[in-house]
Amino acid sequence: MATPNAAAAAEPASGPVADPKRWLVLAVVCTAYLMVGLDLTVMNLALPSAQEDLGFTDADRQWIVTAYALPFGSLLLFCGRLSDLIGRKESFLIGVGGFSAASAVGGAANSFEMLVTARAFQGAFAAMLAPTVLAVVATQFIDQKEKNKAFGIFSAVASSGAALGLIIGGALTTSLDWRWCMYVNLVFGVTALIGGQLLMQKQPRPGAKMDVPGVLVASAGMFCVVYGFSNAAENSWSTPSTWGVLAAGGVLLVIFAAWQTRAANPLLPPRIVLDRNRGAAYLTVLLVGIGMFGVMLFLIYFMQNNLGYSAITSGSALLPMIVFTTVAAGIGAIRLLPLFGPKPLISTGMVMSAAGMAWLTRIDADASYVVDLLGPLVVIGAGMGLIYSASSRTGTSGVAPQEAGIASACINTGQQLGGAVGTALLNTIAATAATGWLDSNVQGKPSPEQLGIAAIDGYTTVFWWCTAIFTFGAVIAAVLLRGGPLPVPAEAAAQKPEQAEAAQS
Repeated sequence: MATPNAAAAAEPASGPVADPKRWLVLAVVCTAYLMVGLDLTVMNLALPSAQEDLGFTDADRQWIVTAYALPFGSLLLFCGRLSDLIGRKESFLIGVGGFSAASAVGGAANSFEMLVTARAFQGAFAAMLAPTVLAVVATQFIDQKEKNKAFGIFSAVASSGAALGLIIGGALTTSLDWRWCMYVNLVFGVTALIGGQLLMQKQPRPGAKMDVPGVLVASAGMFCVVYGFSNAAENSWSTPSTWGVLAAGGVLLVIFAAWQTRAANPLLPPRIVLDRNRGAAYLTVLLVGIGMFGVMLFLIYFMQNNLGYSAITSGSALLPMIVFTTVAAGIGAIRLLPLFGPKPLISTGMVMSAAGMAWLTRIDADASYVVDLLGPLVVIGAGMGLIYSASSRTGTSGVAPQEAGIASACINTGQQLGGAVGTALLNTIAATAATGWLDSNVQGKPSPEQLGIAAIDGYTTVFWWCTAIFTFGAVIAAVLLRGGPLPVPAEAAAQKPEQAEAAQS
């Protein structure tokens, strides 16, 4: 009879063999993903300087952000599925190379049109890169302990990228020039491109066909939704360019969902999203994407406009949140998730985030960082770490390797939709609350002090809404997620999609 040690030693010979370079590959793909995460916010702080340099109007300024968001959100499902079909290495190199080249063009832009075009190409290549990176993390590691550790590292990078973008953007804009907010991507991109070429292995192609009708309908629907919410954030909910486009997007996505039940090779197989764990993970990411803009937008506004912080100071003020997010993501993925499963982690993370947002409602014009902001940032950061570590792992669990790309794209799509909805919804809530305060408390032209108080009233209203959003997320997680650890099928790497689904159910 074989001893346990002998059996363990013999196991790799009968199953998939781990890539000896897997940890180096993880470092490479995390470097690339950090570049994408940074770019979600790094240009926001550079916009005033870029506007002054290139001479475009305030109305045009929104397009520097929207031009990136539209292709990113629209092409995620297509690019996620494409990475399943053409291979991870090829998708990764295309994404990194294209993103880096577009960043170089954007940094060298001598006109508004050139900068907007570069941002659009950045968004398109980010749509290729983001789901590919998560799919690599999901499929690169065979041993479950190693996989949990890898997801902990990835979750820390993914959850801290946007906040780091605020710090780096402020530092580069202040000390160098706004163009370095684009050029900095070359440092990450060239490193990732060389590492990917040398370290990543090519995969056999499954030979499946692309669902062209599904791609067209899904991309058009996502484009309309992202554009509609972006337009609402900058203009009004009442214009046809907002509600008309949002309605068209909703209809297109309903058509897409119906088509996926009939297509021979569906772009997004229904089994991917109908699983309780994965579906709850995607909803979780969507809600977090909405709620986190309470910190990433309105807390930043408060620190800069009401407390007088500079761009780099307000970004640096988020460092405690980043640190606790990183620590909680590592502990959650490595220690807690294998023991308890995603349900208690995501539920607890949502409750902690809700508590942190409720704590922020105590701010006023005399708030201090240590007394009024540090505590909520620590609590929210820890909550975010637990959520990200569990949701990214859960959203890709139980799917066959050849469908990891589209499952990863669903997570990224939730993040993008959440960001678009959060920006539009919370901006509207803040503006409405501030206007309501002025109407109720001011006669005639308001003074600067009164305008500041009205703005703070808008921010606290937003924080209460974020509290409700995270509380709703906790309920969703408690109801939908299965109890206990994630299932680990013994032959998951070799199973067909239907077999993997059956093993998990």
